[in-house]
Amino acid sequence: MLTLKVNGKSYTVDAPDSTPLLWVLRDHIGLTGTKYGCGIEVCGACTVLVDGEAEKSCDMEAREAVGKNITTIEGLSPDGSHPVQKAWVAEQVPQCGFCQSGMIMSAVSLLRRKPNPTDSDIDSGVNNLCVCGTYQRVRAAIHRAAKG
Repeated sequence: MLTLKVNGKSYTVDAPDSTPLLWVLRDHIGLTGTKYGCGIEVCGACTVLVDGEAEKSCDMEAREAVGKNITTIEGLSPDGSHPVQKAWVAEQVPQCGFCQSGMIMSAVSLLRRKPNPTDSDIDSGVNNLCVCGTYQRVRAAIHRAAKG
C-alpha cells in the first residue's frame, strides 16, 4: 500500500512500489489528464509537479513520490483560471491537445523558477514534444503568463 498526496488530497492505493507514478495517477486514482506518450521520459506528455518541480511520471516509481506533494493538471486549477491555462487559451496553443497537460505543467514549473523567462529559458525549460509543432504559441503563452 502506498499513500500519496495528490492535488492536496491523500490517497492510499494498493499498487506495487515500483509502479510508475503515471499509472497510479491514471489507473488507481482516476486522474486521466496526465497522458502516456513514450514511457521513457522523452516526450513529456506525462509531466506532473512533484514538490513544485516538473517530473515525468512515466518512469518515476510511485514509491519515489511518497511524502511529496504531487500536482496534476486537474489540481492546477479546477476551473481553468491558472494564469498559464488562461494564457494557453488566449494564445490558442493546442491543436490536437494530447501533449498540452504536460506542456502546461512544465511551463508552470519554469515560471516558478524564472518568473520572466527568455526564449532560451523557455526552449530549455519546456522541452516537451509536440507533434503538431505549436512551439511558437507555447512560447507566446508562457510570455503572456509571465506578464500576469
